[in-house]
Amino acid sequence: MNNNTYALKSAMYGLAVGDAVGVPYEFRNRGTFECTDMIGYGTHNQPEGTWSDDTSMALATCASIKACGSVDVDDIRNRFRRWLKEGAYTPFGEVFDCGNTCAAAIRSGRGCDDEWSNGNGSLMRIIPLAFAQGITDAEIEAVSAITHAHSLSKLACVCYVRIAIDLVNGVPLADSIKRHVPGNSKLSAAIGVENVVRSDSIGSSGYVVDTFVAAMWCLLTTDNYRDCVLRAVNLGSDTDTTAAVAGGLAGIMYGLDGIPSTWISRMKAMDKIDRELF
Repeated sequence: MNNNTYALKSAMYGLAVGDAVGVPYEFRNRGTFECTDMIGYGTHNQPEGTWSDDTSMALATCASIKACGSVDVDDIRNRFRRWLKEGAYTPFGEVFDCGNTCAAAIRSGRGCDDEWSNGNGSLMRIIPLAFAQGITDAEIEAVSAITHAHSLSKLACVCYVRIAIDLVNGVPLADSIKRHVPGNSKLSAAIGVENVVRSDSIGSSGYVVDTFVAAMWCLLTTDNYRDCVLRAVNLGSDTDTTAAVAGGLAGIMYGLDGIPSTWISRMKAMDKIDRELF
């Protein structure tokens, strides 16, 4: 396994495991539960280790890049349609969780570009682009725009992919955030977020800014994969996506060996992820 494939696998495992840890707690309010381990059932009544739309859409993106040899927006869109309509790229052949913006955009064939369509549905699936050779900002924006076409969602995806690339190359996360997040953007709350002591001011809704900033906070205020993901889940609300977005980068930072083996061993259908790595 070459270095790029190892890093991609670390990122995808990191995303999927974080997603699965968060799935049982989705929509639950902060402070009404404490997540200390991977469990099953809960919100979506799924067995432990079940990943959701976050991982499925990232996996569809991986599959497209592998098949096409480059970023092909039309092919990715078609694979998203197969996921939504046929249950492709899911653990058990069925979709149990899908955001409204993603569903509307996939069905219409047009990304939603109004200000109210700035959920985290493109950010959660964008990490495979960090491993597409020579990826451009315009390509990242185009892949976001399959579902989320507003400039803010596209910016969040560009920043996230550039940060992921930096982490692969050993750049410290805080330095990378300062390098790539514009100081005059709504994402600027991520700059220096490691200095936030209490979680009270960290949002965890499905709003793309909340997810981006929360993920960076979880990464910067912990020193291992497990604690990062548990911190993300315990923020409540959109638990699976906050943990998936943080977990993907944590996978890169700490490598496959840094992801608890007891969690990986309880994951479902990981062979489907391995099959699509490029």
